[in-house]
Amino acid sequence: MSPYPFRRLQIELAELIHSLPAEARLPSEPLLAKQMGVSRATLREAMRTFEGQGLIRRRQGVGTFVAPKVPVMDTGLEVLESLETIALRSGMTVRMGELQVEKVAADESLAKLLNLEVEAELTCVTRIIFTEQRPVAYLVDTLPLDILGVEELESGFTGSVLDLLLKRGAPKLTQSRTEIKAIGATSEVARALQIQRDAVLLHFAAQLYDEDSRVVDYSDSYFLPGYFRFHVVRRVG
Repeated sequence: MSPYPFRRLQIELAELIHSLPAEARLPSEPLLAKQMGVSRATLREAMRTFEGQGLIRRRQGVGTFVAPKVPVMDTGLEVLESLETIALRSGMTVRMGELQVEKVAADESLAKLLNLEVEAELTCVTRIIFTEQRPVAYLVDTLPLDILGVEELESGFTGSVLDLLLKRGAPKLTQSRTEIKAIGATSEVARALQIQRDAVLLHFAAQLYDEDSRVVDYSDSYFLPGYFRFHVVRRVG
């Protein structure tokens, strides 16, 4: 489909979505594709855009629904902060959903990212972050076992590994190197965020360093773009 008809499809879909109340169910995919005069593959591609913007929610085997309006977390990236801190400053409330903490052995990839030997013991912390009743972020932190033990997360953990380390005061954290890109959701992440596989997400892959330049945490953070607005303030020159 050429850009202009696809753009018209997006406009018509946007008009349909905005005409319906929150939680209203959209027509089935075959019926909607027929109404719009496009293939199901083309319709599915357009729907991914609206899902990423947080305007609709698609649930496998159930249907597509108009998402309730929610505030957007708007923050700069110059300073590393937890989602809890960003939400508090934005007057929003976030909460941690399902939490999984396990001891794992470093494979070649993690060993390289954390500058450790293969098979080194690690603590892996996986959780889902909600705003209102909507999962909006899927976070995975992997740390050397001597930095963070499984037992430290057994009670009182609210979702932020960064805040836990800052509150503890050791190790002393100095900087983070983060790679940011748009990706398609894997099956695992899609299930956690209640979206379709390959829906567009923002992916932050970060290494957190201490004052001795040791990597003390590697994190994969997946954000629904419609619920976050990140920006960077840059000097000219």
